[in-house]
Amino acid sequence: MLEALQQEIKSIFTIAFLRDISMILLGCFIVAVGFSYFVNPYHIVPGGVFGSSIVLHSFFPNTQIGTIAIFLQVPLLICSVLFLGTRIGLRTLIATFSTPVMINILSAAAYPTPEALHALDPSQLFGGHMDLSNDMILTSIIGAGLVGFGTAMVIRNHASSGGTDILAMLVHKYGHIHFSKALIFIDGAIVLAGLLVIGLGMGLENGAEESWTVSLYSLITMILMNRAMAWGISGNRDSKIIYIICEKEAKVNLREWILHTLDRTATHFTAKGLYSETDKEMIIMVVREKEVSIITDQIRQIAPDSFVMVTDSYDVYGMRWKELPENNGLDFK
Repeated sequence: MLEALQQEIKSIFTIAFLRDISMILLGCFIVAVGFSYFVNPYHIVPGGVFGSSIVLHSFFPNTQIGTIAIFLQVPLLICSVLFLGTRIGLRTLIATFSTPVMINILSAAAYPTPEALHALDPSQLFGGHMDLSNDMILTSIIGAGLVGFGTAMVIRNHASSGGTDILAMLVHKYGHIHFSKALIFIDGAIVLAGLLVIGLGMGLENGAEESWTVSLYSLITMILMNRAMAWGISGNRDSKIIYIICEKEAKVNLREWILHTLDRTATHFTAKGLYSETDKEMIIMVVREKEVSIITDQIRQIAPDSFVMVTDSYDVYGMRWKELPENNGLDFK
């Protein structure tokens, strides 16, 4: 059994796997920079595990935010395995622990004294040279961009840091609430906790130290972070899906043009009009964005009565595109 495990580990550490790990670590570093220098010092609470860690840091200022995040993420990963049957890959384990550790290291390096570190005082960040207290919009934009893009790099290399997604899955499974609504509710609750604890000082001995407007910046950061992550994951994709619904006679001409002139392939099947109850043909094809106008113009000439839909494609695997990604992670269950 030990020999089999050693063989499995050897098969994992390929050039491709090491390249992915390098990109994951780079993504974690970018996320850590965003939190350490543009989010945490200004007590911005953008939801998620790290947002929760920022709130809890108000109660435990001597404990670094990265350390609190680890204490939150480990139970969540365990719950994911026990209650959701999730397989935790090696990439996810690396991402889960790398980001908090990097946040702790970068934060400790930026403040001159332990007291300044515990207070997360932006006026002492690199001797005051990076203090953006009077430019909260700027720090929200930069922080959101770094965290969102870094997270996208982690996800694109087949890793995940878990976090509140796991809580949302648990609520969806046992509370029968839609996943997206559960996620919005959980992140919204974290932002609200930031307003009550950090903005209004509830539960803190010294009362409110920050303005309630920090919660507005938290919302701005959360929205921009999600948009930056979405762009980082799929913004550079140029593939589109074209759905063509047409008559059977038109399908014959379209098939000839697609196969022999366009030199592409597609999938077609019979559909039925809901109102007319007549048989239709549906053609589905994946193309480059620059080809869309050429194809729609040709459809107008060959089959002008067709119903055409063009949608974005997150990614495309298979013939003439690229191979399906390999799972090089260690799975634990």
